[in-house]
Amino acid sequence: MTRLDHAPRLVVVGYGRWGRCCHCTLIRGTPGLVLHGVVSADPAKRQAVSAEQGCRTYATLGEALCDEAVDMVVLATPNGAHAAQAVAALEAGKHVLTDKVMCLDLSQCDRMIEAARRHDRLLTVFQNRRLDGDFLTVCQLMETGALGDVRWIEMAWQGFGIWGGWRGQAAMGGGKLYDLGAHLLDQILVLFPEAVSGVYCRTHFDLPERDVESEGFVVISFASGRTAVVDVSSLAAVPKPRFYVRGTLATFSKHGLDPQEKAMMAGDIDAAVEPEGQYGVLRTRDAERVVPTLPGHWRGFYENLRQALVDGAVPLVTVAQARRVMAVVDAAKRSAATGAVVRPDGRLENGVE
Repeated sequence: MTRLDHAPRLVVVGYGRWGRCCHCTLIRGTPGLVLHGVVSADPAKRQAVSAEQGCRTYATLGEALCDEAVDMVVLATPNGAHAAQAVAALEAGKHVLTDKVMCLDLSQCDRMIEAARRHDRLLTVFQNRRLDGDFLTVCQLMETGALGDVRWIEMAWQGFGIWGGWRGQAAMGGGKLYDLGAHLLDQILVLFPEAVSGVYCRTHFDLPERDVESEGFVVISFASGRTAVVDVSSLAAVPKPRFYVRGTLATFSKHGLDPQEKAMMAGDIDAAVEPEGQYGVLRTRDAERVVPTLPGHWRGFYENLRQALVDGAVPLVTVAQARRVMAVVDAAKRSAATGAVVRPDGRLENGVE
């Protein structure tokens, strides 16, 4: 990939809550990046962009792709649109950052990767939760050996209530597995980089107002014998721990969510501080101790992105890692449909296709 010799000029596609409050905020707050423009089909939103961001506006993605000054597009659009938009942008010679989930299935993923390869452009996925303080804390505990050999990880992200908007519509790529599940699957695959031997998934559709799953439960088996569990829910008035990690020397348990999103929505992500009452606890056979949560740093994603575009650094999320997540998502969807354990390459454990 040819490195840029100027500050990368980015265009955010979509000016909903996440495009406006997250991507625009982080781009403008990252030295060496330029928020060049925003794409929105809504004239009122384009007026808001001009007032709030002071950058260019485009009514369509096509308009932005015709602008030779644009280096990269950031897709803050419904999940179902990611693949077609990413391929169009890559074919127009633009680098692409897509929000998670990367796309809807592995075939779409492969088309995106092939387009990036063919046009020698960067393609990556916004897995900002790799920079959550609680996840960084789990990484540190594993790296220092405090947990021993970690054999079992459970991650949960649960709430109580019906999702609205496009996230509550299957045709647009809504649902718990695509949205929250994509974060947790990515985190697990970072912690357990070894081969995945099988995926089992159960989903429930208990909310008649929506055609997306209310519950998603995924069990991932690894060739090393390790096990990971993802549990996402819209019916959890009493949520499970966000992290529950069992090793040969200790167990770590932690509730609560990283505070960066709440602080960012309030206008100052740097004000994010986790209450001490949400710190996790590390328990051994004989003792327990509270583990202060490391500070999170979402802006680090865009700092790395600038380095990748200008200095040739390895992006935080490589296409190989992104494809691995999509392979597990694909397997989970197949498992939920068939009731069988599925290998990530598509083969069923019982040998039946």
